This record gives sequence, structure tokens and C-alpha cells, in this order.
Amino acid sequence: MDTRRALLVDAFTAEPLTGNAAGIVPDGDGLSDAQMQAIARELAVSETVFVQDPAADGDYRVRYFTPTQEVDLCGHATVALHAHLHAEGDLDAGTHAMETNVGTLDVDIADDGTVWMTQADPEVRHIDIDEARVADALDIDVAALRDVGADLPMAVATTGLPFLMVPVNFLEHLGNADPDMAAVETLTDEYDAAGIYAFTFDALDADSTLHGRMFAPGAGIPEDPVTGTASGACGAYLDHFGAFDDEFPEEMRFEQGHYVDRPGLVRVRVGDAVRVGGHAVTAFDGSLVVPDDDEEDDIIEA
Repeated sequence: MDTRRALLVDAFTAEPLTGNAAGIVPDGDGLSDAQMQAIARELAVSETVFVQDPAADGDYRVRYFTPTQEVDLCGHATVALHAHLHAEGDLDAGTHAMETNVGTLDVDIADDGTVWMTQADPEVRHIDIDEARVADALDIDVAALRDVGADLPMAVATTGLPFLMVPVNFLEHLGNADPDMAAVETLTDEYDAAGIYAFTFDALDADSTLHGRMFAPGAGIPEDPVTGTASGACGAYLDHFGAFDDEFPEEMRFEQGHYVDRPGLVRVRVGDAVRVGGHAVTAFDGSLVVPDDDEEDDIIEA
């Protein structure tokens, strides 16, 4: 059987076993969709990224798989991958063109190892949604949503992957949320979103802009520790609705992961493009035996 190198790299943190773990397969060429899905299922983190030879105008191509399906884009796996390649000496500091399912995106590596990912063009979609229904799905008092909703209505925002944005008034309410995952999945399917990103400006750290939690049970991710694509989408959402009375911040800091014991921090910049950035650290480096290519596997769907 084929054997490939596989790593677990923790993104949006400098401390191992915090932040958001991403699976990395640096040599993904020659793997079928079924093999990549099986590897992602075995690594059992929210996303695993596979690096392949470029197909068009990029320096390399990447594909992302959750344990249950392929997704078009993943911020934390991108940060993890580029931090790893830079630490290995395979990528120098500078700008690199990465082919994804949503197009070719720029990834910048700073001299200090910070990885900045330029996300796809932002879009914010206004929706008509029942606040009480969302509150019930998240197990949050509806008043905690209505208290903010007059200025920041719920909407679907994307910078490559769409999320339902749900502002919450206080950290206590966000932290005590105990979502009904079936109800969350029904909502995200109905509004064509990858997940729900609930956030509050009532953050733990005085230097942080907000605290977020992201739930994507439809993608096999009940709660994601620290989410780059959702952070970028939230940055675009805040810009769209004019969330700040004064000048829009040059850089924002989004906390996430504390309620699943994986704290991390995403840096977000909104200008001509939306960019998310952070550090990453390797937690595991080993090899994995790839199963024979069999598109018709023996897994029985429930």
C-alpha cells in the first residue's frame, strides 16, 4: 500500500494543542477523492488539506476535506499549511498563489512566520429570518439577539465560504449556548450556509474585537475551535453594516475556541480585499497508510 506523510498543525496559535488543528498531506498527487476522504476521516480534525501540482495559474493546488465531505475553502488549514511549509524551508517569505475550488488566492508569509490569506471577494446577503427560531436552535434567549439585531441584523456573509452571522449581546449568553445541532443544520441548509458564526463584542481580552463560536454540523463539525473563513466573512459583514461608529479598524482580533478548550486568535484586515492571518505550530508529524482506491467503499450510510 501507498504511504504518505501526514501532519497535525495547530493554527491561529503559537502553543501546541490549542487553536484549530488541521490535517496536512504535503503530497496529495495521485490520490482519488475517496482516498482523500478516507484520510480526512482517519485524521478526524475539522479539515485536512491536500497539496497537489497546479492545474492552472497557481504555484500549487490545494483541496480541503472535512471528515464527511469536501469543502471549497478553509482558512485555518491554509494558515497551518503555509506555516508548516515555511518552517520546513519549502516556501520563502513572500506572496504565493494557491489554487482552490473558489479560484486562485494569494497567501503571504511574513518574515516572522505570520501567514496572511487573501480571501475571495466578499458578499453579504440580506435575509428574512425568525430570530426566535435561531435563538431556539442555539439555546440562547431571543432577547440576547434582538438587543443587537436593530443595528446588526443577521445575514449570510461569505469570502469564499458562506456563514450565517448571528450577533449576540453578551459573552455570558454566547458562552452558555448549547446548540441543537439538528436545528442548526436545518437552518444552514435552508439559508445555504456552511455554518452559523455567533459572536459578541463582549470579548475576554481587552485587545480583542470580538469573541466568536462557529457551528457547522452539516459539514461534520459540531463546533469548530477557530475558523479563518468565518472570521473573514465576519469582517466583511461588519464592514457592510458599518459596525463601528468611528473609522473602521485597520486590523481586528477575533477570539475563538475557549469554550472547547482550544483558544486561538484570528487577525482580520478589511480593505481592498479581506485577509485573515495568524501563526501555527506542528503538534504531530508522521506517516499514514493510504487505503486502496475504491470509490465504492463498504461504509453503510445511516
